[in-house]
Amino acid sequence: MVFPASPYSLRTALLGFVLFPLLLVVMLAGWSGLRSLESQVETRMQQDIELVARAIQLPLSDALARDRRGRIQQALDSAFRIDQVYGAYVYDDSGELIAASGPRSPSMERRRDARLATVTGTHGAYDDRSGDEVYSFFMPLTDAGGRINGLLQVTRHGSDFRDDLAQLRSRAWLVLGALSLLLPAIVFWGHQRAVGRHVERLVTVMARVGQGDRSARVRPAGPHELQMLAGAMNRMLEGIQRSAAELEIQRRRQAALEERLRQSEKLAAIGRLAAGVAHELGTPLGVINGQAQRALRQAPADSRVGQALMKIRSEVHRMDRIVRQLLDFGRRNPSRTHPEPVGRLVTAALAQVAEEARESGVSIQVLSREPGPTLPMDRNRLEQALTNLLRNALHAAAGGRVQLSWSTADGWLELRVDDDGPGIDPAHRSRLFEPFFTTKSVGSGTGLGLSVAHGAVTEHQGEIQAVESPLGGARLVIRLPLERSDGS
Repeated sequence: MVFPASPYSLRTALLGFVLFPLLLVVMLAGWSGLRSLESQVETRMQQDIELVARAIQLPLSDALARDRRGRIQQALDSAFRIDQVYGAYVYDDSGELIAASGPRSPSMERRRDARLATVTGTHGAYDDRSGDEVYSFFMPLTDAGGRINGLLQVTRHGSDFRDDLAQLRSRAWLVLGALSLLLPAIVFWGHQRAVGRHVERLVTVMARVGQGDRSARVRPAGPHELQMLAGAMNRMLEGIQRSAAELEIQRRRQAALEERLRQSEKLAAIGRLAAGVAHELGTPLGVINGQAQRALRQAPADSRVGQALMKIRSEVHRMDRIVRQLLDFGRRNPSRTHPEPVGRLVTAALAQVAEEARESGVSIQVLSREPGPTLPMDRNRLEQALTNLLRNALHAAAGGRVQLSWSTADGWLELRVDDDGPGIDPAHRSRLFEPFFTTKSVGSGTGLGLSVAHGAVTEHQGEIQAVESPLGGARLVIRLPLERSDGS
């Protein structure tokens, strides 16, 4: 994933708000410094001419006082031989030129300047001579009494000033130009080393996260602020990952609840259907049983007709038991709870299966003999649930033994029914409490006993589960709260 480049970036912000103002300040400071330096150089060059003039001032004043023209010319020639001097001139006190050394004589304007200098003292001025700029320095000459008796003029090419100043100016602008190129390069390089590469790493990690890699993390590096940003991003990604995991757990729970709701709705529909069918079958079965009973009074019990009638009554009783199970499965009447001791519940359930235990040759052992705790219950429904568990254990034991025990812990009552049968196949354990699920042969069971028991225990805010028994078979455990959450 590539993010589009924006023209306004941190780099351009640094250039626009930091570097360009800085370069502007540097340019202004350089221009101001250059102007000051040019002024100083020009002043120094003028001072050089003044030093030359002062060097020959005394010999010229003495020669002029003694009217020695040869010595005056000799002094001017010695000054002219200096490379910086363009020309040297001497005027009398009236401003008339009396000696000159140089290619040209001063113009009439220079003579007026000379007469002015005899009055005002030393004086410097620029003059244009046929397109060539010349700088002139005037210095009065005095006799032994201090009276001005003449004027010295020393000139210098203006091009000397311009060349030196131009060279100085070009060097200064060259330095400023190099600086204006070097500073952006430094900003670009420094931004990339200090900020750019770390930001690119952040963008790369965010791109990986956007592509689905929720485990991607940023290694904190670079300046402190970027390290703080990387740490905050890592914490944000961890928070997102935790939230995603929690959402996935919630989604699975919701899916499980929806599945349980659909299953409950399905079971409710099956229950209503089963209750309707059982209700419709109850009356015909009663009529059949009554007719068979009246016919037995007229036929000997050992005759073929009597045995057939007894077989009919036996099958009617079995069908009646199936009908009662269907009615129990489809029952939706509210439970009526009353405080009952556990011992009474156990005694009633044992009485229900005592005859079946004797017929199958199974020994039922009750390990807990005390009355046990008292808890709110609909005894008829819980009695039916416990009876169904005992019947299942009797069928599984098949001539062995069954144990019944209970205990209390942490506000819960735990009823345990153990058998020494073959146990429960792990592949069937998840479907054990489904309606109409059975591992028995056809005609041996309806698959409603454990489902009815599960419904009755659930109505009492309890739970039922199947585990392995210490006897080697299966253990069915009923857990019931000693106090109901609805205050019962």
